[in-house]
Amino acid sequence: MKVRFIFNPHSGSNRRNPQLRIRAQEFIERHRLDGQVVSTERPRHATELAAQAVADGCGLVVAIGGDGTMNEVATALVGTDAIFGLIPCGSGNGLGRHLGIKRAGPEAFALLLQGRPMAIDTGLANDFPFFNAMGIGFEADIAVRFSRQTRRGLAGYIRVGLPSFFAHEAEDVVVRHPGGETRLRAFTLAVMNSDQYGNDARVAPGARTDDGRFELVSVPRVGFFGACGMLYRLGTDSFDRVKAITRLSADRFTIERAKPGWIHVDGEPRATTARVAISLKPASLRIMVPA
Repeated sequence: MKVRFIFNPHSGSNRRNPQLRIRAQEFIERHRLDGQVVSTERPRHATELAAQAVADGCGLVVAIGGDGTMNEVATALVGTDAIFGLIPCGSGNGLGRHLGIKRAGPEAFALLLQGRPMAIDTGLANDFPFFNAMGIGFEADIAVRFSRQTRRGLAGYIRVGLPSFFAHEAEDVVVRHPGGETRLRAFTLAVMNSDQYGNDARVAPGARTDDGRFELVSVPRVGFFGACGMLYRLGTDSFDRVKAITRLSADRFTIERAKPGWIHVDGEPRATTARVAISLKPASLRIMVPA
């Protein structure tokens, strides 16, 4: 099998230590694979590299990076025969954690050959692909602020999140779905393919990437202490038990807000229109997961 590793030198610890690039090359040599390691040089470059890997006949294309790198590589593999491999080393690693690929250790490399391919759904938000989560409001604001940081990690989220929490205002949105129409006053709103944002912060307990459905979770404006309580719930699989939260399940949504603005797809900010159409491509990406 022909293999291509796509290494993002700016993700997580990669910016300080390129050890994972070396490990990938050693992995290719140890298992005598027809493989190559290439590095990204700019935003969206990983999608180009992944598309080239597919054109070159690679059966396994592996992203070494965070959720943004994951998104870029996976985007080029949707609907192809290539299998997606993930060595997660970003700030949140939401999709990887959801699927049981929690860290960029020897286990993540081993399952590239010993795991099993699993077909997961792809989401589209105004044609921007996402595989883990998309959102508007507070979380989109954090994504914009975080993208401008030179220092990442969980501490980086806290550093940009606190000022945004106090500055951001809730907005009125209309959510259209197969069951009808729901009007919400949303401080933050997520459409989840997996159960979590990352760092095991499970905003949609029970959500699955292969069930042909999204979980929409809307949170109203709450006070600081209420937010602290919700943060606790994120780590205990009980976030959706908070009475103030609205959760909807469907295979498509249309979100209408007052004006154009930011959304995020897998943590990456995108500017788009006031109307955000969310659609689903079932079982459209094959990813290697623990057996």
